[in-house]
Amino acid sequence: MRDTIRFLKNGEVVELDSVGPTETLLDYLRLRRRETGTKEGCGEGDCGACTVALGRLVGGKMVYQPVNSCIQLLGMIDGAELVTVEDLASDQRLHPVQKAMVDLHGSQCGFCTPGFIMTLFTLYHAEEKQKSRKTVTEWLAGNLCRCTGYRPIVDAALEACFDAADDAFTWRANETRQKLQDLADSRDVYLGDSNGFFASPSTLDGLAALYAQHPDATIVAGATDVALWVTKNLAELPKIIWLGRIEELDRVEETGSGVLIGATATYAATEAAMTRIETSLGALWKRIGSKQVRASGTIGGNIANGSPIGDTPPALIALGATLELHSADGSRALPLEDFFLEYGKQDRRDGEFVTGLFVPGLSANQVFRCYKISKRFDQDISAVMAGFRFALSDGVITEARIAYGGMAGTPKRAATAEAALAGASLEDPATWGAAMQGLISDFTPMTDMRASSAYRMETARALLAKALMEISGTAPEDVNVLIKREVDHDRAA
Repeated sequence: MRDTIRFLKNGEVVELDSVGPTETLLDYLRLRRRETGTKEGCGEGDCGACTVALGRLVGGKMVYQPVNSCIQLLGMIDGAELVTVEDLASDQRLHPVQKAMVDLHGSQCGFCTPGFIMTLFTLYHAEEKQKSRKTVTEWLAGNLCRCTGYRPIVDAALEACFDAADDAFTWRANETRQKLQDLADSRDVYLGDSNGFFASPSTLDGLAALYAQHPDATIVAGATDVALWVTKNLAELPKIIWLGRIEELDRVEETGSGVLIGATATYAATEAAMTRIETSLGALWKRIGSKQVRASGTIGGNIANGSPIGDTPPALIALGATLELHSADGSRALPLEDFFLEYGKQDRRDGEFVTGLFVPGLSANQVFRCYKISKRFDQDISAVMAGFRFALSDGVITEARIAYGGMAGTPKRAATAEAALAGASLEDPATWGAAMQGLISDFTPMTDMRASSAYRMETARALLAKALMEISGTAPEDVNVLIKREVDHDRAA
């Protein structure tokens, strides 16, 4: 058992024996260290002003990823290298990213600038990147600037981020790698007492035992939602169990029949595997949050949270994903759609927690589409989310799996519409009408700040028609907005 968290900063090991269960990394930096270059903006992971970089060993290589420190619990950086804007300059010389921002006038009021610089620092150190404005804007989708305008910031990124990395972090990479290896251990972490603690077990059995002892504890994977309970709802969460040190929960394993995904595998870590299942699934992954959110947020957390507007469950339900749960009494598996019982209630027994899921690939006779509808293209919660998988034989639909989010109190399959599509011909749109009508029986969506009930129903029907048109080959060229957007973007560049 270890009663401290340990991490690297500026090449030195930092060890803390006093960490509040919900103390954020941002508060630690600004209030304890008085390092105020990292700014406090929205407090919910949207604006990017608080962006810092975390470096970890992945397959023996140093990988730096941007994270929103306002929704990163301090204890969650155990075993990582923490890099803030104060750490970049070396020997009185600006970092190449900082210098490019100065030379190309990428800053005006300056409030957002440290966050932009830290995101670009991670781009500077990223591998296998294509030099383009599209690449830069994808990396900066989680950083907000209200006064400078993005053109000079993008220009600075193009100037600085696509040559071989040559900074203090590359010069001491071997030393950093060794120090991180020295910090790694298999001990459970526990700071606090039975009334309040931050804990991080290192094994699945240790997690099950701890959770059985403290069923009122909050389990955290990426904290991209749980941290908002603290920063926005001012929730008191005295007991936090972080899953980030259980190696077996971090797996992403592609098999001949699908993908095994551990509960702590992030969106960033699973994006390539999801894209290989189907390109629209990869396109969806790119629209979940921002680089910062995808670096921390997990699929397991998105599912366990049980939100009716979670982005991943409808697509995964349509694919026929199976959920894995574990407790001190053992493990079980169930179809993902059966996990969601009603709003705010899931099929999770006392002491159980999500350990992962299996996402099947597509058979030769199956096709898949998924779509996210939201007010903003990037970094927004969906109003309607839809996933469709059809089995085909000679242009006839023999089986349909259709799932929606935002249409009910849980992510839900459209049973009536599915049944109505059995035997429908892709060549005859008249055979699709019963399924469109069936959606009215399947759902009674609500009206809220994101969309009206009527809008949601009309959109759900339109998305089903869109999927069928694309699959049948009768869709107009411009119907795939994602592809059109990418083409238009490339032309503009």
